[in-house]
Amino acid sequence: MAKDKPPELKVETFADHHVITQPNPLRKVMRLVDEKNFEDPVARAEKALAGLSDEFATWMAIECDRLAAAHATILKDGFTPAARDELFRAAHDIKGDAATFGYPLAGAAAESLCRIIEHAPDIDRVPAALIAHHINAIQAIVREHAGLGFEAVAKELHRKLRGVADEYLTVVNRDRPEHLDAILAPSIVPVD
Repeated sequence: MAKDKPPELKVETFADHHVITQPNPLRKVMRLVDEKNFEDPVARAEKALAGLSDEFATWMAIECDRLAAAHATILKDGFTPAARDELFRAAHDIKGDAATFGYPLAGAAAESLCRIIEHAPDIDRVPAALIAHHINAIQAIVREHAGLGFEAVAKELHRKLRGVADEYLTVVNRDRPEHLDAILAPSIVPVD
């Protein structure tokens, strides 16, 4: 089977510079769609996501179990590099998945835990209760998600956890100003 010769680069030369235009190889695989048969890919994705929404609670419970297991390993064996990485990955996955799955406040609490793991100069010296409170909060937010008055309580819980985490990280990083900007930056996880 003969391979197609790659298209040539187009080079335009000017007095003080060159403009190089690379051919677009995607033109070969592009498909034009008739206006009458146009299907919105975003609408199709949202429909598919809605079809999966019954699974979101189960998936969040699995992520919470993973976070709890990582924490249990740390309590048993200490902050080994592998245990630290697994705790961070579990919290980071919750942070990333929570809003999509309908648990944005769990994502905000997970982000706060990720910040502690990232910015604590010595993870072994982080108060065990601070980590445990974050994990317990994430689990409670997921478990009580549909409860009466849940949102107000969860927002207050997140606000207090974030405040305590910020205070702790500010104190332990007082000699590391490069971390203070990141610590004091607003959350990237949408809460409202």
